[in-house]
Amino acid sequence: MTYYLWKKKRALYKIESMKILAVCQYYYPENIVFTNICEELVKQGHDVTVLTGKPNYGYGYIIPEYKNVKFEIINGVKVHRVNLKPRKHSRLSIINNYLSFWSSSKRWVRHCKEKFDIVYSMSLSPVTILSAGNLYKKKHHVKHVVHCVDLWPESVLVTHAVRKNSLTYKILYKWSKNLYEKVDHVIFGSPSYGEYFKDVLKLNKKSSFAALPSLVEKREVEPVELDGKVNILYCGNLGTIQLINLIPESMSLVEDKDIKFHVIGMGPKTEELKSLIKQYGLEDRVIYHGPIPAKRAAAYFDAADILYVSLKGDGYVGKTIPNKLAMSMAFGKPIIGVLEGDGKNVLNESKGGFVSQPDKTSISVAINKMAKLSPEERKRLGDLNRAYYQDHFSIEKTGQLVSDILLQEVK
Repeated sequence: MTYYLWKKKRALYKIESMKILAVCQYYYPENIVFTNICEELVKQGHDVTVLTGKPNYGYGYIIPEYKNVKFEIINGVKVHRVNLKPRKHSRLSIINNYLSFWSSSKRWVRHCKEKFDIVYSMSLSPVTILSAGNLYKKKHHVKHVVHCVDLWPESVLVTHAVRKNSLTYKILYKWSKNLYEKVDHVIFGSPSYGEYFKDVLKLNKKSSFAALPSLVEKREVEPVELDGKVNILYCGNLGTIQLINLIPESMSLVEDKDIKFHVIGMGPKTEELKSLIKQYGLEDRVIYHGPIPAKRAAAYFDAADILYVSLKGDGYVGKTIPNKLAMSMAFGKPIIGVLEGDGKNVLNESKGGFVSQPDKTSISVAINKMAKLSPEERKRLGDLNRAYYQDHFSIEKTGQLVSDILLQEVK
């Protein structure tokens, strides 16, 4: 692919491809859409090198076959893996995990002699992921573009990890602001992120918007059979901000016993979910399947009649576009969304489902209403979601947007 850019002196010059250093703590085989974007950039003709950690997220340990892997090539992407402490369940373990990648990734950059045209980082938790990119920028005098899909320090407030008036929060606020301040361009994963940067961080950065595509798009998969007359599916993190308790609570109000709610995922609310299922006697109607890899979970998306997406509407994080909304749209199914802000706007614009208030009565009403629709009407709603996804969230769309933004920053 050939690109043309105008220099300030209006001289035309040609760029065949960019050499991109892509930085993120997480990468395949960890389930993360950053992998998809990097592979799409390679398909567009760019040379992509990833700096990441050894896979451990969701496992609690370094995957055995990766303990001694420092470099590999995956679908054309060159992947460098640095050592880090595995993330387990304790808060201390999570902190050690964050800090170990922070130090190891900067050490890799200090020893890196390869010249890249630009740095592209994905800002998930923790924000310290940005440190290595900022260091490479300073060392080699190139631009650093950050794809911001998680807000810091807002995320630690929403999960109640720290209190706003605490010393820890004040330290994280200054550290986060300093890291964001050093980047050249911020790609917001949700439009409302810009408000947080201006109102809370007091930063007015050069920015663009590029939503994240689905981690898995519709593809040929080994089918599964779900045994309800109408099957609803939630697939994702079982955490506080996903309002997991409302699933069994709302299903306890649904009278039709042939409506079944399937849950895939894991997280801090897993045991509470199991307990509530038992408490309400819903073992045959709310089925917990445990964690399933994203590519295998695609079969459950195909088999479901209705998809369910929820996000607590507190703070700035609660007003963003959850990635599972994009994934649900990609599979062309009708959606019940317990959403606010950007996510609510997307579902309203697609006209492919119902938006519910975050309480068990409202959700049960939405479930009953959706279940009573004919299969043809549910298909019509799903087709609207699929069309909206193709126009706004597909990997080709996002990959091209990211490529264009990076290209603009290359001098």
